Amino acid sequence: MTQLDSALTGAPATHGAPEWWRDAVVYQVYPRSFADSDGDGMGDLPGVTARLPYLRDLGVDAIWLSPFYTSPQHDGGYDVADYTDVDPRFGSLADADALIARAHELGLRVVVDLVPNHSSSEHVLFQQALAAAPGSPERDLYVFREGRGEHGELPPNNWTSIFHGPAWTRVTEADGTPGQWYLHIFDTSQPDWNWDNPAVHEMFRGVLRFWLDRGADGFRVDVAHGMVKPEGLPDATVNAEGLIDIPEGEVPVYFDNDGVLDIYREWRPIVDSYAGDRMMVLEAWIPEHRLPLYIGPEEAHQSFNFGFLQARWGVPTMRAAIEKPLALADAVGAPTTWVLSNHDVIRHATRYGFPPEHRFGEGLSREEVPDTELGRRRARAATLLMLALPGSAYLYQGEELGLPEVADIPDELREDPSHHRAGVPGRDGCRVPLPWEKDAPAYGFSPTGASWLPQPAVFAELAADVQAGDPTSTLEMYRLALRLRGELGLGRHVEGVEFPDGLPEGVLAVRRGSVWVLVNTGDAAVELPAPLAAATLLVASGPGVARGVLPADTAVWLRTA
Repeated sequence: MTQLDSALTGAPATHGAPEWWRDAVVYQVYPRSFADSDGDGMGDLPGVTARLPYLRDLGVDAIWLSPFYTSPQHDGGYDVADYTDVDPRFGSLADADALIARAHELGLRVVVDLVPNHSSSEHVLFQQALAAAPGSPERDLYVFREGRGEHGELPPNNWTSIFHGPAWTRVTEADGTPGQWYLHIFDTSQPDWNWDNPAVHEMFRGVLRFWLDRGADGFRVDVAHGMVKPEGLPDATVNAEGLIDIPEGEVPVYFDNDGVLDIYREWRPIVDSYAGDRMMVLEAWIPEHRLPLYIGPEEAHQSFNFGFLQARWGVPTMRAAIEKPLALADAVGAPTTWVLSNHDVIRHATRYGFPPEHRFGEGLSREEVPDTELGRRRARAATLLMLALPGSAYLYQGEELGLPEVADIPDELREDPSHHRAGVPGRDGCRVPLPWEKDAPAYGFSPTGASWLPQPAVFAELAADVQAGDPTSTLEMYRLALRLRGELGLGRHVEGVEFPDGLPEGVLAVRRGSVWVLVNTGDAAVELPAPLAAATLLVASGPGVARGVLPADTAVWLRTA
């Protein structure tokens, strides 16, 4: 008897976890590209508020808002000039309050982005640091150092920026002479805070309380592995080409230092002191074995599982991307998170349109042409797999419409700092404004037809109003899967996850009680074993599913008696 035959007597999960975030579906809103209420071509908070009923009807539990703070927008708002105000392009604090209030009326939680590794160079504190003398309290809020070389003309160390080029910029002092250097792990317009300074800790405790007092239900912490730098700021090792050497699965020397863990232990009591199960989820690109250090009862509540996002199409890679993070999170009693797309990566409807061995650069180049139909089929299948797993699922705006990555953006309209610094395509292709209505200006994104990035013609047929009510559409598949996920308790961790054997080659099987998730990663249809051929079909990611037959690049949820 195979594991498949012996497991068919299982029952569905019946008990839930007390905290909402343990099994929530969270929808990421990138405000610039979600909905524009005033016609200036940039999305705003009133636009988000007006579309909240759509998100309620989609079936999500919470929204995560990418930064809407005061910012010069050199890095899509992740260059923050004021952490406690709203950029006028997005609205006002009153608009933020109205959005949170309306979301709560609709039963939606609101998670806001927190950017603690760096500020904008236009932040008043950095401007004061530039005006102050070396060694002053103002400069000590950021990472300023003397340069090397006879006249300080060389950077303090050999670190390079995530956005290419050196991670240090030299300033001109008040008397006009070349002066100290400041650290920016990202763009020159994003100086790093000095987390060795207690004043920085105090400031961010105040930022946390400011948004918690306004009703925010939690924080997504940007670059959550980056705030604390190694003592002495040592040079990184370099390879034969003179580039910083980062072993496979590791991170640069300025990331993942143990001091960041103390910050979360400092913040956790603040977050937990507010009623309503407030939470923190970390954007921590760290070696997998380090994950348990970041999450737990005294640290953060969750951390993104990027291994699942990065897994190549195929049974071994996808199964490993489920098993390993589940085990690591279980070790500290935390829920796992699942994500396939976000504002920093190529949309998964496009990624899956390439062979598994394809290696992307930074963004999608015009020369990289995916198999669009294959990508969408596999993306829908991967989504069904993700939504059946225990823990939280994070969706990125527009993935429920099957939106592709947009490669054909004129270079002069691209805004990603990596594009300007190194000429790579960058991340703008996943940030193109959403299509809401096929026949409206800017496909319903803006009443005037203005759009800060051009929308491709293919967006017309993918618009929300075209897909609504069509049972074959990606939008309706998401709605059905999200409803079933809640009804069946699939986000809960009561019965865990099993990987039965006895399935045809190329089929990944995941069992959740009496619910079976089958993903055919092969290129041909397969026949299922008799016990599953007789099971009830709950939802399929594509057409052609017949009793006992699972088409290629297709996923199904089945329920056994």
